[in-house]
Amino acid sequence: MAKYKYEMKPLFEERMRKLLKDGDDFDAFSKISHTKSRKWIRANELKIDSDKLFQRLNKKWKVVRPFPKYKEIMLIESELEPGELGNSIEHLLGYYYVQEISSMMSVLALDPRPGEFVLDVAASPGSKTTQIAARMENTGTIIANDVALERVKILNTNLERCGVSNCVITRNDGVGLCNRLSKKGWKFDKILLDAPCSGEGTLRDSPKTFKMWNIKVVNNLGRMQKKMIASAFKCLKKDGILVYSTCTHAPEENESVVSFALENFPVELIKLNLPLKCREGIKNWQDDIYDNNVSKSCRIYPHDNDSEGFFVAKLRLKEEI
Repeated sequence: MAKYKYEMKPLFEERMRKLLKDGDDFDAFSKISHTKSRKWIRANELKIDSDKLFQRLNKKWKVVRPFPKYKEIMLIESELEPGELGNSIEHLLGYYYVQEISSMMSVLALDPRPGEFVLDVAASPGSKTTQIAARMENTGTIIANDVALERVKILNTNLERCGVSNCVITRNDGVGLCNRLSKKGWKFDKILLDAPCSGEGTLRDSPKTFKMWNIKVVNNLGRMQKKMIASAFKCLKKDGILVYSTCTHAPEENESVVSFALENFPVELIKLNLPLKCREGIKNWQDDIYDNNVSKSCRIYPHDNDSEGFFVAKLRLKEEI
């Protein structure tokens, strides 16, 4: 695999060495961060049975399904031309969505069911929204929100391509939307807060992150994410589920946010059982000590799964706010 010319900024490397205390562990992380990630897709069962798609794609590529419980998740092992995966007729018809494996974990954790009322707070480009719709079998209702018009346009295009018909798109900042919905008494069965983040987990597919990383951005995002999760809880039913996820490794954007939720709201963290290797959430970072239960969170490291990096936490609201 081709290596990128970018290198880690000294402070980012220092932080990752603290998270991955074993030197060999960090070296494995560093090595894989300079390689392209594998080619994962998710069969869109709103349009085609996953078995039929699997058979169809295997006529032109080598395709495997590593997880028997999740037959919709497929890995393309063939070497492809640039753009081949996105330009295939099956993709254009909406038969599959090109989605990195770690990104799929949020919705598996959320476990949306047919007929439910679901809010996707920061939905664009729509990978997780379309995954939610498929698992709901296009029943119930999804509110899919994003703040920027261009992102909303991309979201709409992907929902249309994938045949999603149980979704209403809104354009608002996440905090403002949740505050307005809660004032009107709207309560959701489940909420996905896949929060805007610093993207430390996306080094393999977005090497520009090496250059763009900035500790001030990490800290600012952490404060914003706490506002987002606080407002989202107001829209959740009693015993409702909120999944909080990011594509970053920064504790300020992960365990710190989850610990904030546990300390300030009537919520409990639910232990996850996902098909990727998960490491426990960390209980302290620098001068901060987090709620012990953050260990039930899931840290997904790229060198553990040959994936991108990710973080997932599943919270249940014990009483309405």
